[in-house]
Amino acid sequence: MRRSKTQNIGEVIQSYLQELGLNQKIKEVELMNDWEQIVGPMISKRTKKIEIKSGKLILHIQSSVVKNELMMLRETLRNTLNERAGEEIIKEIILK
Repeated sequence: MRRSKTQNIGEVIQSYLQELGLNQKIKEVELMNDWEQIVGPMISKRTKKIEIKSGKLILHIQSSVVKNELMMLRETLRNTLNERAGEEIIKEIILK
């Protein structure tokens, strides 16, 4: 006997995560895990640490050249990250 209110397991899990308030955290972790794919190996290798706190992406960069490059591309990078997440996760990028 089939039930009339069947749901896709992915939709159920997504709904549950949103109820718990974990949906945004998961997207933040996915962005950090995909960092090398997003910025490329050169910038990724020179990134010591990545943090996301209260909508702020905090990047600890080893190279002053890479830091300057990211300063110029800050808005483009923010837009790329938010597009990848499917919503505005990153409101500001801070370089250290």
